[in-house]
Amino acid sequence: MILLAACSTTPEGGYIDSPNGRPLPMRQDRNALHQLVKTDLDRLTDIEYIENAASLRLLMLKLYKRNPIEAHKSGLGTPDQIATYVFEQADTHQWHFDALGGAQDTAAIKLALNAQFSGDRVLALIVGMQSMLYRAHGNKSAFFLTDSIEPQNLYNAARNIEIAVWKLSTAKSTHGGPLLLTNSMQADGQNLSFEREFSKIIGRMDLLALALAEKSQRFISRLTQSITAAPFLPFR
Repeated sequence: MILLAACSTTPEGGYIDSPNGRPLPMRQDRNALHQLVKTDLDRLTDIEYIENAASLRLLMLKLYKRNPIEAHKSGLGTPDQIATYVFEQADTHQWHFDALGGAQDTAAIKLALNAQFSGDRVLALIVGMQSMLYRAHGNKSAFFLTDSIEPQNLYNAARNIEIAVWKLSTAKSTHGGPLLLTNSMQADGQNLSFEREFSKIIGRMDLLALALAEKSQRFISRLTQSITAAPFLPFR
């Protein structure tokens, strides 16, 4: 596979270029014994999870840049410090943040979209999405031959991100403005970088869900209702 080939490693470690130009950490364990119990689909799932986490971290920093006041609300430091804590110390916080009242996955996303919420909306949105992805992947971030991921959970999580992004673009604060500033108009056209990054996450999850469903011969139930009225979907 082209995607897997792009993640080849060498003993020296460091970083390599991914197809989208973002450096990926070289896999130090490529020749380790536990790699023998990984299928190509397991490795693809590893990459999908790592890439989506990287996209969410990038989105977190971009959102803080456009909404600098939000970072001060959580009391967790600068945007870079918050992003590092969220994405590199998950074993410590287990997706539980006092600033969010312990809310995770869709509950945290709903906080971010609640006009009455006075806390850090960026933290709520990104922690909600990342903890939802973690849960959709069977509460794992590395995948092996014995693991089983429910494709429907990945599909539902992708739809939840679609719903959240649409609500974020339409919901208003108590003052009538947007809850969070995202895309913007520039002199040379509209900046849609937020929309594109969210679309990448959704596309990766949909592709993996279909691959897993095809391999396991599982049926994915697809929704037909309008995204404008759709509630967040549950996990099995």
